[in-house]
Amino acid sequence: MSSDPLTPGGPSPEVPSNVGPPPATPPPATPPPATPPQAQPPTVASGTAGRGSPASVTRAGMVWVTVVTALVLLVLLIIFILQNQDPARIAFLGLDGTVPLGMGLFIAAVGGGILVAAAGAARIIQLRVKTRRLQQSRQHLQ
Repeated sequence: MSSDPLTPGGPSPEVPSNVGPPPATPPPATPPPATPPQAQPPTVASGTAGRGSPASVTRAGMVWVTVVTALVLLVLLIIFILQNQDPARIAFLGLDGTVPLGMGLFIAAVGGGILVAAAGAARIIQLRVKTRRLQQSRQHLQ
């Protein structure tokens, strides 16, 4: 029989049943590459096609992504406005009238964006003033 006290007739505890025998010798070491990594030609997959430097984010690339994203959003906005042409009655600060529903929602979104931009600008100005005061106080202490 087997020497395993837990499972009669099963494998010994040193060798699990789902693992083959251990390799007799370690695998051979891989030879060093023929050329250093800096001298290897760039590939398209790595994002360095035509350049000898590693892939990096450039201003032109960021502008391109921003422009494409803005154009896609603009097309979606135009589709939204064209599909929502039902007249909607709008009353605001004593003004009263009807505009297409899509245009009314667009105007509301632009108004909300202006409010967010104004709050953000106020916070940026507040932080710049605080930074300037801290720099001036450091100069006086030195």
